[in-house]
Amino acid sequence: MSKTIESWGKSYSCTPRDLKYPRSTEEVAQIIQEANQQGRNVRVIGSGHSWTYLVPTNDILISLDEYQGLLHTDSTSMTAEVKAGTKLHRLFDLLHKHDMALINQGDIDVQSIAGALSTGTHGTGREFGTLATVIEEMTLVTGAGEIMRLSEKNNPELFKAAQVSLGALGVITDMKIKTVKSFKLEYISKGGTLEDAIGNFDRYNADNRNFEFYWFPFTNLVQLKLVNETQEPIRDGGFWREVDDILIENIGYEVLSKLSKYWAWWTPRFSKFSAKYVPKGRWVNWSHKIFATKRWVRFKEMEYNVPREKFEACMEEIVKTIHDRKFRVHMPMEIRYVKADDIMISPATGRNCVYMAVHQYLGMEYEDYFKTLEQIFWKYEGRPHFGKMNTLDYEGFKRIHPNWDRFIALRNQVDPNQTMLNDYLKKIFNLQ
Repeated sequence: MSKTIESWGKSYSCTPRDLKYPRSTEEVAQIIQEANQQGRNVRVIGSGHSWTYLVPTNDILISLDEYQGLLHTDSTSMTAEVKAGTKLHRLFDLLHKHDMALINQGDIDVQSIAGALSTGTHGTGREFGTLATVIEEMTLVTGAGEIMRLSEKNNPELFKAAQVSLGALGVITDMKIKTVKSFKLEYISKGGTLEDAIGNFDRYNADNRNFEFYWFPFTNLVQLKLVNETQEPIRDGGFWREVDDILIENIGYEVLSKLSKYWAWWTPRFSKFSAKYVPKGRWVNWSHKIFATKRWVRFKEMEYNVPREKFEACMEEIVKTIHDRKFRVHMPMEIRYVKADDIMISPATGRNCVYMAVHQYLGMEYEDYFKTLEQIFWKYEGRPHFGKMNTLDYEGFKRIHPNWDRFIALRNQVDPNQTMLNDYLKKIFNLQ
């Protein structure tokens, strides 16, 4: 019986003809080889945490949920071999048992490692690029069914394409990643003003290992998140911190969001209420416990980055537009800094940038809101996170990504039968 797959943000669903759970690289290769012989298409799903249409297919869908865990760790080189289906929260726990950690993380840990890295997922911090920069080697089963081992030394051009590849080259089955020794972080959350957060953005990033802020629409208030390494004992807030996470930041926020959905007058009031009562405090824990946050409230999300030097002007126009247009939005914008990388189609390739994430509560109107802000992002040379909502087609991606056609040419070499494509990928690669 066919099983319907739905994304976490309910932005897409699909009913694949076959849902496969391979447990080895060889099984993945066999599935793809047979698909080529039969003229069928294959897509791969991680945790369904993307909002774009990278996954949907009515043919063969591969899940690597049965292929998780560590293959090998090396404390001398500080590297770890990871099965590509491994969920991030599980990976972080496994690494910690070996006194290892990733040097940086995003704020969600439910994705599979291959899915997160292949879409350009990132954290924040002046010294840190997208998470895909931790990959040293990977095993790729190409769209033609060939098993290839890629690295900076072994087929470097294809390696750079595969680090952020949208699952369009084939299926990554395992990877060797760089790690560091487990470390603790001090996390400080406090309120502030938008003027201070923008005006002192470089200072905050210089003075803190990781810095980000949330701006609440219809206010000049923000939540500042300051994170730095520490040797202090763990101070995680215990029981009451768990109560705050579950009852206030998730269940309570869900209830109040529903009021915003049905009562227009409540929306700006809720945003102001949230800004006034942002969680304030100081916590210390192991890095993977500090970086990740619980997200139960579901929403739509669009996220673009702009070059660092264009951030202030872009943010100023966005704030003015939201207030002038009086969009019904209470969920805050998240602002983070990411260092430039050299990955072929990474959103951060070739430039230090500031990511600006826009959220709308699930079920509330978002199309006009997102479309209006997206046009502002384009004005300031914005590039979208591949897993977040956007309306770009082939011409749009080609305009903002200098290596777009180069990536497509490589993609066509390793998948000449277009086995790894769905309708969305054909559109953005101009392949019909």
